[in-house]
Amino acid sequence: MPTILGQNQYGKAENRVVKITRDGATHHIKDLNVSVSLSGDMEEVHYSGSNANVLPTDTTKNTVYAFAKEHGIESAEQFGIHLARHFVTSQEPIKTARIRIEEYAWERIEAADANSRFIGADEVKHSFVRKGQETRLTQITYDGSSWEVISGLKDLVVMNSTNSEFWGYVKDKYTTLKEAYDRILATQVSGRWRFNWTDDDQRMPHWEKSYEQTRKHMLQAFAETYSLSLQQTLYQMGSRIIENRGEIDEVRFSLPNKHHFLADLEPFGLKNDNEVYFAADRPYGLIEATILRDGCEARIPVDLTNL
Repeated sequence: MPTILGQNQYGKAENRVVKITRDGATHHIKDLNVSVSLSGDMEEVHYSGSNANVLPTDTTKNTVYAFAKEHGIESAEQFGIHLARHFVTSQEPIKTARIRIEEYAWERIEAADANSRFIGADEVKHSFVRKGQETRLTQITYDGSSWEVISGLKDLVVMNSTNSEFWGYVKDKYTTLKEAYDRILATQVSGRWRFNWTDDDQRMPHWEKSYEQTRKHMLQAFAETYSLSLQQTLYQMGSRIIENRGEIDEVRFSLPNKHHFLADLEPFGLKNDNEVYFAADRPYGLIEATILRDGCEARIPVDLTNL
């Protein structure tokens, strides 16, 4: 045979599952987009078309919905762990399962004061509005003996309206950018962090608390860093996470610089004292880096789009 089969995987992508947990009159929502990818002894289905080792992708879809009922959704990470363990341990040909999950957050709608006495609370217990701040992410990979959990977020837009500078950079004949000693710093955060939980014998992290605290430290570092470059801010964000969250060994960020340029108001006889800006959506600077706990190796893919 002049060719051989290389890396391969299959599964059902983007299974949208919404789980409602009813605690009396109070309801709770978990809204996930789950993608299942399986790999193992799949040579024959490629070479001869034999499906003897193939679990249908429709079955993986059904499993997602059945597990939402059977196990509930405590967290995206825990749900992914249940799924990955099931596929590897229940199907002999499957050697590795990778579960990718996006989680969409919802918050309760506050009740109008006039209606509170009828509803009995300051918020409606069964009515929600979709949060638009970010999408939570996780990827769980299991090979039957060890785990890799990489979580994170995307589309979190943040801004500092001051305490940011950019000057002292290399200049050549094509440089037109003016040095800035008081500028807006804004970015749309895409970040991933890898947990050092890899074995069932280890104590499992509290996934919900970990996400909440990691996000908090990341945002605090962004807000509290007097920035001379977006690279410096990125490093402080990652360092703050690793210094405060012992369950995390590696953080990777991809930060597009959402440029804000001072609008030229001189033609109108007006002075622009760092007040009016033009928000440019492209082209944009793209700053990316990995921050590691000392002694650890990088395992998060450099290109986050392929994570």
